[in-house]
Amino acid sequence: MSETPTMVALGEDYPELRDAVRKICERYPGAYWRRLEAEQAYPSEFIKELTEGGFLASLVPEEYGGSGLPIRAAAVILEEINASGCTASQGHAQMYIMGTVLRHGSEEQKRRYLPKIASGALRLQAFGVTEPTTGSDTTQLKTRAVKEGASYVVSGQKVFTSRALHSDLMLLLARTTPLSEVRRRTDGLSVFLVDLREAKGRGLEIRPLEVMINHNTTEVFIDNLKVPAENLVGKEGEGFRYILDGMNAERILVAQECIGDGRWLLKKGVEYAKERQVFGRPIGQNQGVQFPLARAWAELEAAELFCRRAAALFDAGEECGADANTAKLLAADATWNAAEATFQTFGGFGFAREYDIERKWREARLYRTAPISTNLILAFIGQHVLGLPRSY
Repeated sequence: MSETPTMVALGEDYPELRDAVRKICERYPGAYWRRLEAEQAYPSEFIKELTEGGFLASLVPEEYGGSGLPIRAAAVILEEINASGCTASQGHAQMYIMGTVLRHGSEEQKRRYLPKIASGALRLQAFGVTEPTTGSDTTQLKTRAVKEGASYVVSGQKVFTSRALHSDLMLLLARTTPLSEVRRRTDGLSVFLVDLREAKGRGLEIRPLEVMINHNTTEVFIDNLKVPAENLVGKEGEGFRYILDGMNAERILVAQECIGDGRWLLKKGVEYAKERQVFGRPIGQNQGVQFPLARAWAELEAAELFCRRAAALFDAGEECGADANTAKLLAADATWNAAEATFQTFGGFGFAREYDIERKWREARLYRTAPISTNLILAFIGQHVLGLPRSY
């Protein structure tokens, strides 16, 4: 497969970052990730190397101990991890969750937490938003935080909270004003930094949740947990806006991470199509094999251009909601199609764990559902870009 042409004026490609990340990834082959899946374990050694290399602190400003790089650089890091056959999702939250503290936290909170997050002394990997009964309807969440003296008393439940068992801190969204008492349903939600080291066993319980991919997913049960009032991020009742503010960064990073998976899958599919001989010739000579791979390449390249555009707008401080969401949509679809084309190319061997195709195929399917589903992105575009009536 020929190399992708050099991108001109479409965002820095950071070859030095790619090389450094690739060297780390070479030490963590497919066997490492397969073992973790079998044990439902966390890639502690891998994350430690990325942290020590400063990669997960790329978006933390230099004054707080990070690299202060643009979001395009962070996106390249995540893409390269997945394009090398590793899994970026078990470390990516360390990059973007801290953005809520950076943009909306007090100066004391920034100086207290961000340098330790940058150095790896503290892990902020958990994001407590989704609930079992409300799903994507965030404004209806049931978790409540009631002010009592110098603390908030929190009760509720979160689900699909990845990495909570491997994180020191969790960013938690809870309702501080009942829905019946607010003018807009997005009002009355607040964000808290919960110290999981202190909270576990004192009103907070974390239970592993087995799912089809090893993302260390959990359920979090909260019962009369006391959270110091000083751990409120920003203003009480403004949390929904703070969460939305960080979602553009999440969309851009996950979209590029997704592209990395697509490129790994496509590379494997093309290599196998060249090597595999059936009926006396390579299967890649057959249009039924060749054309889906060719289309996957075109779709990945087109999606990556949108990822670059969204990152450029974000780094320029421009409005990028439509671009960030569209980048995520296109990247998820392109990567899924690459996964399908490669799985079909491998045939029965695609099911064999030793090739890692089925592992990456399962990973690719996630992007069409999380961190935001395809339908919710289409609803956003319909309403906010096309001006159509709200569909929900």
